[in-house]
Amino acid sequence: MAEGTERPAIEIQNLVKSYGTKKALDNVSFSVKKGEVMGFLGPNGAGKSTTMNIICGYLAAGSGKVMVEGINAADNPTEVKRMIGYLPEQPPLYMDMTVLEYLMFVFDLKGVKAKREAHLRKIMEKVRIYDVRGRLIRNLSKGYKQRVGLAQALIGDPDVLILDEPTVGLDPRQIMEIRDVISELGRERTVILSTHILQEVMAVCDSYTIINKGRIAASGTMDEFSGVASDSCRLRIKADAETAAEIAKGIDNVEKISSLGSMERGTCDLVLTAEKGCDIREGIFNAYAAAGCPIYSMSVYFHTLEEVFMHAISADAAELNETEKKEEAAE
Repeated sequence: MAEGTERPAIEIQNLVKSYGTKKALDNVSFSVKKGEVMGFLGPNGAGKSTTMNIICGYLAAGSGKVMVEGINAADNPTEVKRMIGYLPEQPPLYMDMTVLEYLMFVFDLKGVKAKREAHLRKIMEKVRIYDVRGRLIRNLSKGYKQRVGLAQALIGDPDVLILDEPTVGLDPRQIMEIRDVISELGRERTVILSTHILQEVMAVCDSYTIINKGRIAASGTMDEFSGVASDSCRLRIKADAETAAEIAKGIDNVEKISSLGSMERGTCDLVLTAEKGCDIREGIFNAYAAAGCPIYSMSVYFHTLEEVFMHAISADAAELNETEKKEEAAE
């Protein structure tokens, strides 16, 4: 590691996992920075839960390495488990216990050294379940059960939280409440949030990793979707299509010009696509103003996480199919 470079909180290197002849994970590698909330995206059956179960030590990988805070999970499984709080898709709750009884049970099970009453009160207040601490878990709403699941994951103050589909089955109000809690937790810890709900990632995450058919298809930061750079602009110009297109050819960093015809008398509609990473809005305004052609409207189009997700899944599927064809041909 280069001097001055901070070690990732979680580092996954070349994970492979097979169930019989089916390869669930195929050379999966990614990392999560300290204090980052990473959205782990993928369609159902993509390998998200398998990856997280391996990180948590509940499954053994066929090959590859998991490092948590610089510690090899295979060499030091007990130490790494203490550093991770895990909320599976189905929280491991005992329905005939009260909330407090259950959390006391988990506290003792984990062998936490802190003062139990103060530690559990702090956690219950953080996830907003202190007021229901005396109620039986089976009598709670699904949203509160998820919060109890979050509470058990936080016992022991782990540095890393791994949350598997924490809002599945919740109503819109409960989803917003759980997202708020996750956002607060992300200020203090490193979080992997596994989900197939793209809005969830946009709402609470700093970065994303997309997995498809057991392979990493794409990754990046949420800053890519902050609206900093425009990819293309749709314009309505007071000019004929030929004149408007000719002016567009002189605008710096315009990569593509598409005419949409005339939607309003005396005007034409164009879509101007910019070179990657370029914002062409100012150039558009100056060029058409100088030519005496008023811009009646201009709307900026930005890529969305949904588009990145669909493109990554489609491109990865195409690449996988091509690889399989080559392997069949070689046989």
